[in-house]
Amino acid sequence: MATRKETAAFILETLGHTDRFSTKAMFGEFALYADGKPVAFICDDQLFVKIMHESAALQGRCELAPAYPGSKDYYLVPEDLIVSERGLASMLLRMAEMLPLPKTKGKPKAKGLGRG
Repeated sequence: MATRKETAAFILETLGHTDRFSTKAMFGEFALYADGKPVAFICDDQLFVKIMHESAALQGRCELAPAYPGSKDYYLVPEDLIVSERGLASMLLRMAEMLPLPKTKGKPKAKGLGRG
């Protein structure tokens, strides 16, 4: 089941900080970015947050589940926690501080033959 655009928009609206959070559609689902870095997925209309030291506050409050078939486990954040957890946006931004920027895809540069 693909995620509805309305679900992604609802999560973005709930997080606030529209200048710091964004989504990118991927295969009918969405990646959630904080400061340009992927911190979660929105799959099957559910939020899956990366398991990191910075997201440990979700441990015991969320079940662990794969975001998509074959993926590693993520914290599956229930809707009531998305709405009520005031620190969710701050936690996702702290996670982004610890992650590298995603690699940009582009054409590989051709290696020229030097003249000697």
